Amino acid sequence: MKTPKICHCDEQRRSFIKTAGLLGLGAASATLLPAQRAEALLFGRKEYKVSKTRLAMGTYVNMTAIHPSKDEAEHAFGLAFAEIDRLNKLLSRYDADSPVTHLNQKGSLIKAPQEVLELVARSLYYHKQTSGAFDITVKPLIDLYKDNFSAGRKPTDIQIQAALNNVGTEHLHFGNGNISFSKSEMGITLDGIAKGYIVDRASEILAINGISNHLINAGGDIRTSGSAAKGKPWTIAVQDPAKNKQYPDVITMMNGAIATSGNYEVFYDNEKMFHHIIDSRTGYSPELSASVTVQAPTVMDADALSTSVFVMQPVAGINFINGQQGCACFVVEASGATHHSLGWKAG
Repeated sequence: MKTPKICHCDEQRRSFIKTAGLLGLGAASATLLPAQRAEALLFGRKEYKVSKTRLAMGTYVNMTAIHPSKDEAEHAFGLAFAEIDRLNKLLSRYDADSPVTHLNQKGSLIKAPQEVLELVARSLYYHKQTSGAFDITVKPLIDLYKDNFSAGRKPTDIQIQAALNNVGTEHLHFGNGNISFSKSEMGITLDGIAKGYIVDRASEILAINGISNHLINAGGDIRTSGSAAKGKPWTIAVQDPAKNKQYPDVITMMNGAIATSGNYEVFYDNEKMFHHIIDSRTGYSPELSASVTVQAPTVMDADALSTSVFVMQPVAGINFINGQQGCACFVVEASGATHHSLGWKAG
């Protein structure tokens, strides 16, 4: 099998990600170019490959469409990017005016926007399904890691235990359109699910506007629809956590979603023992996996599941995915060994 021609901007993107807060993380690769304008290539007489990349959600977001009219594709891109910006303002904990920020600061959110309610509800569903591996109340631990390492020190066991006292979905009250905390030091982060949700909505915008053949890549959170050029499936390479430019696997997709969670994009110590993925049940970052890539019907689900499997550890995570309809996963261990679920199919 030939290695796909995939453009990378890893060093530039990694530097950008570390300095800009982002909604979710990923490292699967597709056609990702650091451009700010649309580019179009003509295949035959009636098919354009139109691509546009811009910064959004703290990463590069690329949209590629196969369509007879480049003008129609570019118009749809504009609408989809506008939707991304709108949802990011609602769901980002880094935006000072977002409902999520208001909830974290005030401890309650009355008549929350529908999008926030949908994501919190889905997050609570996955918290239950994964026996706590997926937990949006982990924010106090994330803040502890960030603050301590910014000051040049590791968090102590005592500090971690204190932060854990403010973590737990049993302290989150959700109902009648309202969200509130029972502990004043609580907070939520939708980083592990919101970017996927936003990519799904952007894909819906493209489809509604007649762009049925498209791929959206938001820093590794990928949604594919229809076919690539000349009716072929989309080709996606799983990023190498070791950054050796070797792809652990390559897959092809028509309609579907894929997302990756890894310990190599945002980490606080050189040993990568402390990174952005934290097990809310222990207060520490899982150490056995380097990356987890999940295929699912939606990017939102792939996003949440990749984080969950990373927290669960390889064997338990793969067994869990084997029981999820329409899902598959590919795990790269910290040792470099790779494993996959029953449903994973390489390209």
